[in-house]
Amino acid sequence: MLSYVLRTLKLGVKSLSLHALRSSLAMIGILIGVMAVIWLVALGEGVSDQAQKQIEQLGARNIIIKSVKPSASGTSGDRVFVTIYGLTDADYDRLVETIPTVERAVPMRELSTVVRHEGRDMGAQLVGCVADYYQINHLDMAQGKFLEQRHEIDKATVCVVAADVAVELFPLENPIGQRLLIDQDFYTVIGVTESRESSASIGGSLAGREYNRDIYIPVTTFRTRLGDELTTSPSGGVDRELVEISQITLTIDDVESVEESAAVARILLEKFHTEADYSIVVPKELLRQAEVLRAMFNVLLVLIAGISLLVGGIGIMNIMLATVTERTREIGVRRALGARRSDIITQFLAETVVLTGTGGLTGVAFGFLCGPAVSGVQYIIREFMPKVWTTLPPAIQNLEPLVAPWSVGVAFSISVIVGVLFGLYPARRAAMMDPIEALRHE
Repeated sequence: MLSYVLRTLKLGVKSLSLHALRSSLAMIGILIGVMAVIWLVALGEGVSDQAQKQIEQLGARNIIIKSVKPSASGTSGDRVFVTIYGLTDADYDRLVETIPTVERAVPMRELSTVVRHEGRDMGAQLVGCVADYYQINHLDMAQGKFLEQRHEIDKATVCVVAADVAVELFPLENPIGQRLLIDQDFYTVIGVTESRESSASIGGSLAGREYNRDIYIPVTTFRTRLGDELTTSPSGGVDRELVEISQITLTIDDVESVEESAAVARILLEKFHTEADYSIVVPKELLRQAEVLRAMFNVLLVLIAGISLLVGGIGIMNIMLATVTERTREIGVRRALGARRSDIITQFLAETVVLTGTGGLTGVAFGFLCGPAVSGVQYIIREFMPKVWTTLPPAIQNLEPLVAPWSVGVAFSISVIVGVLFGLYPARRAAMMDPIEALRHE
């Protein structure tokens, strides 16, 4: 049986080689289809992997509650408004005291400001936080140390700067021990954090964050030196905002209790807030949603790329029908010499399998070039079109395609199945020829 199959395949290869160009063009359709499946799934997996990693960095046991400015607030004419919104100290106390599963609660206050050092200045994000902020946000230190509890108790004027801040303000000197001017106060630098990728925004509930431009000071120092009121001067008046806490991150003691604890937090906040001036993000829920979207996205990509394989299958059928017509006399001779209809069907199906199998394997080989191809395009844009590169979102700049093993198997299997299905009709048409009429064919 094995020798029969091998002999049939060998005969198929020999028949196809007689029309090498035509056979190659037919295989290209299958090659593109298989490659498209692998590339699209790999790109989708790469993007999904980035999103899931960003969500995982937020912590599966965390609940993130953030102050959100109501859309109706603002200024009018020359009048001065003080917009009071967001999370309060009372909210923080209620959450900690009411939810028994809370293992750790980290409040945060933030403000966009300008920092200065010996003639240099830059825009940065000032973050008032506690010592646990370092662990809960997965920061790493390049130099020095992060804020400690004693800094909060003493309301110390110390700070920890992020990587970009250190580079811009201290290009030729060691940042540790240097002093920064923030608002009207000087702060001593005690640490520098490692460079970290920016986080993309997640839905409409959590904005993206540029960690490399942060400056961290004790939250007690923030409250004492800067207060809770922020004043801006839009056209036509002065706008004042009063926010006690920008964000509260709750770490729950057990991942299974996260959703229940989040429900309790929602009830508490709804009871004491008359308007939606806060948002609640549960990374565990986001992670589950991301996994569902990832599966749906992959199915959609396979269906789209499957159309290419369908078109390739139609091309295979067209080639095989033309081959049957050209080899009508050969078919008649074989039938006259005793070949059965099943032998004719097997012969033409073997040729179809050789076409689709070769095209599929070549497509798989090209599919594994997705990573180098994307890296090459990124390099060309980064080196020769730097302005374009800076406008690209981080998801594209840091994109690393991930070839999914299942996509390789699915793409190759579909290519062979499509080839066999589209080769059945030409094979059956060849087998059903009348031997006498076939011998008369010129």
